[in-house]
Amino acid sequence: MPPTLASLVHHSALKLTVRAGEDRLDAPVRWAHASELADPVPYMEGGELLLITALKLDAEDREAMRRYVKRLAGAGVVGLGFAVGVHYDDIPEALVEAAREEGLPLLEVPRRTPFLAISKAVSAAIAADQYRAVTAGFAAQRELTRHALTDGPEGLLAALASQVDGWAALYDASGSVVAAAPDWAGRRAARLTTEVTRLRERPAPASSVVAGPENEDRVELHSLGTGRRPRAALAVGTASAPGTAERYAVHSAVALLTLTTERSRSLHAAEQRIGAAVLRMLLAGEPDHARTVAGDLYGGLLDAPFRIIVAQGAADGDALGALAESAESAAARSGEAVLVVPEGERLVVLAADGGTVVSACCDHAAAREAARRTDDDELVVGLSAPAGPITASAAYKQAEQALSVARRRGRVLVEHEQMAAGSVLPLLADDAVKAFADGLLRALRDHDATGRGDLVASLRAWLSRHGQWDAAAADLGVHRHTLRYRMRRVEEILGRSLDDPDVRMELWLALKATAADTG
Repeated sequence: MPPTLASLVHHSALKLTVRAGEDRLDAPVRWAHASELADPVPYMEGGELLLITALKLDAEDREAMRRYVKRLAGAGVVGLGFAVGVHYDDIPEALVEAAREEGLPLLEVPRRTPFLAISKAVSAAIAADQYRAVTAGFAAQRELTRHALTDGPEGLLAALASQVDGWAALYDASGSVVAAAPDWAGRRAARLTTEVTRLRERPAPASSVVAGPENEDRVELHSLGTGRRPRAALAVGTASAPGTAERYAVHSAVALLTLTTERSRSLHAAEQRIGAAVLRMLLAGEPDHARTVAGDLYGGLLDAPFRIIVAQGAADGDALGALAESAESAAARSGEAVLVVPEGERLVVLAADGGTVVSACCDHAAAREAARRTDDDELVVGLSAPAGPITASAAYKQAEQALSVARRRGRVLVEHEQMAAGSVLPLLADDAVKAFADGLLRALRDHDATGRGDLVASLRAWLSRHGQWDAAAADLGVHRHTLRYRMRRVEEILGRSLDDPDVRMELWLALKATAADTG
């Protein structure tokens, strides 16, 4: 620790005597400064031991000394050293009384002790303290490095918490607590998720100081990673601001965890390349080869029922990255295996059916849909039905179909089950379908526009009655022979036979697709 007034008083070579403020000798001394100015306060920074001979002071004027001492105390001066035997044989009683009233330590400096000796003693003590701090910092760095290599991030956090006499926590890319030390710190760290999320929005490296939950402590937050988007964050909680040695320990922990994060990123990139190869083999109908390439990397993921998620977004945006982080963070917390494959403007996720990864992706999409202000969200997600290795290709197509429907409907997420459980009719709202329907029925509408018949309405009635002539004619209020004539005209105009079920299906869907436009 830095020198104190008490350590200077006990310095055998200085021979200092305490005349006032005996109960405040534990104050640290940042510097020793000699000044004969009547008002040295403008030149003080706080923490100084001021040395005077009272050359320009009326040290016997009680009122003047009260004002003088009060200003020194207000400026943060921690002590006053008075040299006797220079201008005064003893410290004037007026100054002693003023120092006692203000509680400012007053030290008597004998004539044989030069001010320079006091300054040297303070300087030497400060230098020794800084050396001890640096030495302790290097020792802490070695200790943290050893724990990082042997025990991983958990061991490093435990060592750091011990070094700073507080607690430490590591957060993943989503802001969730990955590890904390001591064990009780996990709950406290979890209450700082909002502050961690705010920190991650700033370019790395970034740091901030916040009050702990319920002002329990002082917490420093540091982002980890060298990329544009921080991959993790470190929180360090202490009762007060860390000293020099503790600061070295924190900075060392940040550096070590950043290296670990970057190494993990390289391994993660390699894992993604393997995942891309595994996915291609699954989609090519080669599940055995996929299992061979995957090895133990994805556990039993390829054997259990899984779902495929296909997401689309801007390649240079954060939407796909945020979804990938949600999936990977959920997998890390739950211990599930997950296959995440970026494909330019697309992201493919293969995750266990009913697991936390699928739920996390759905929750992420739901949050984006709830928060967006327009229908033009850059993220669109399709989710397949449960599948196995043999049906992976079909599941991928399901996810693509669901994604296509989500885009048309202005939704962020559509599940394949929602498509199967609903009606096909909403799909007819697609512009391409409407264009096809208009083209198919245009000749009939042009015929009706001349007033030579009502072929479109007759066709709709006949199809709705499944080709039953009497029922359809009754709906139209015409004779069945009239209806038969109209259907022959439909065939002649379209050049297609109504006996063909595919033709009847296309005409019925065309009528449905254009129903909203025709009233």
